[in-house]
Amino acid sequence: MTKSTSIKTWFDSGKPWVWLNAGAVSISLVMVVGLLLLIAVRGLSHFWPADIKQISYQEPGQESITLIGEKVDHESVPAARLAISGVELPEGQDFAQRTLLKVGNRDYFGLDFRWINDPWIQDVTYPEGLLAVERREWGNFYGYLVNVKQQGEVVADGDNAWDAFQQRLERSNDLVSQIKSIEKGEIGKINHGIEELRLRERRLKLDNVAEGTLPYREIEEQEAVFEQRYAKLREQLDTLYGDLNRDQITIRMSNDKEVEIPLAKVVQAYKPNGMGITEKFGQYFHHVWEFVSGDPREANTEGGIFPAIFGTVMMVIIMAIMVTPFGVVAAVYLKEYAKQGPVIRLIRIAVNNLAGVPSIVYGVFGLGFFVYFVGGSIDELLFQAKLPSPTFGSPGLLWASLTLAILTVPVVIVATEEGLSRIPRAIREGSLALGATKAETLWRTVLPMAAPAMMTGLILAVARAAGEVAPLMMVGVVKLAPALPVDNIAPYLHLDRQFMHLGFHIYDVGFQSPNVEAARPLVYATAFLLVLIIIVLNMAAIGIRNRLRETYKATES
Repeated sequence: MTKSTSIKTWFDSGKPWVWLNAGAVSISLVMVVGLLLLIAVRGLSHFWPADIKQISYQEPGQESITLIGEKVDHESVPAARLAISGVELPEGQDFAQRTLLKVGNRDYFGLDFRWINDPWIQDVTYPEGLLAVERREWGNFYGYLVNVKQQGEVVADGDNAWDAFQQRLERSNDLVSQIKSIEKGEIGKINHGIEELRLRERRLKLDNVAEGTLPYREIEEQEAVFEQRYAKLREQLDTLYGDLNRDQITIRMSNDKEVEIPLAKVVQAYKPNGMGITEKFGQYFHHVWEFVSGDPREANTEGGIFPAIFGTVMMVIIMAIMVTPFGVVAAVYLKEYAKQGPVIRLIRIAVNNLAGVPSIVYGVFGLGFFVYFVGGSIDELLFQAKLPSPTFGSPGLLWASLTLAILTVPVVIVATEEGLSRIPRAIREGSLALGATKAETLWRTVLPMAAPAMMTGLILAVARAAGEVAPLMMVGVVKLAPALPVDNIAPYLHLDRQFMHLGFHIYDVGFQSPNVEAARPLVYATAFLLVLIIIVLNMAAIGIRNRLRETYKATES
């Protein structure tokens, strides 16, 4: 056998295409895993408590200065690029290394980050006394702790200052939690109750009920009760705010200027240079937990993203509850009841085409139909007292979920139809022969066996819906939502409220943030978290699907 004949036989056997497909799948997996690792490393490394440098720095012709901060990035820069900014390198040197330093103290220095050129770094040290203070406003603050004050009087300094600071900071954070609980909980309920009374009064006027009658007097009595409760809570809040503003700390910055910071503005503080590896891991997980469970601050570049996580999961769950029955019913009708012919083929083509429509088109449809038409009609019928302020006639969680349900329903229809097609006709005929009606056959035999296919459609729908951003920008998502869609005020689930979403959070932080360097690592961290949430939701659905598949193995035949 000649060489050309053996090669032809090898190609005819199909083995080259098997190896080609296997190689393509392997490369795709490596690329996906590599992308996830890149996102994870770039995002999760942001939370590591990096050592704080103290740098003696002097540019040519300038006085020597001291800088304090965390190293963020390092790069090589050509001399021509530095010359544009007025920096001249020594003759014969074409490139220079430069370091991006997070210097913090933005309210005093005017910026959070600063590039410094390595050739002019004179000395670098890591003093254990350097402090990183995470604040509720203006980002991190770096410096040396000088003393702790109470009502302006020094109560601890020197070596005793750190322990006193930690004790008083814990007390301060407890007070902040109490104030937040009262303002969002108790006072929130009072505001809601007063608003309900205002709407009741407006409805009475719309119904032409005479003023001064019993319904009006009842409203006045309830308003008086609310005002008394609010007055007591206001007194309690004044006391808590007085206690909160009691303590301050003094910190010396890199320019030797001493600054007084109220503990009310401090979230936490730590000394990374004096930490061991165990302490750093503890601080690292604390940062990660704060990111996952906290509220955003500083235009979403500080704090946590819990509202975005909650909004994303809640929207996906509501979307799944809505899309599954509609998709299954449509698939059952097309496969089991509709007379197969040109019309049904045309409908199937239309369903398949809907899966390829750009998502922004669904957003425009959702805004026009759901928000303005359906929501506006609901307001006219049920919420006349609130008009002209809209209730359901504005973007919200319900309309976002419905819009994504329409966007993903073709996927559920196609997957369910495929599952129904794989069920042998003999099973249907056997059920009918035993005396079951067609409806009973569908409900008790066919649909349970097609359940794995339905779950497959739901998995695909969830994967697509969780990452969509464009339509949500029109029908409910916002940069910062003041309240979660779920709270302790009836009806507890507020479908009319706007919400935050991880996908939009990535867009906002990555492209709309005024502080680019601070936002970059949060983009990676949020993207990694969104991928994890999609994986968790899909794994839960896959687990249910596999259990159903084991129960109805006949589906695989």
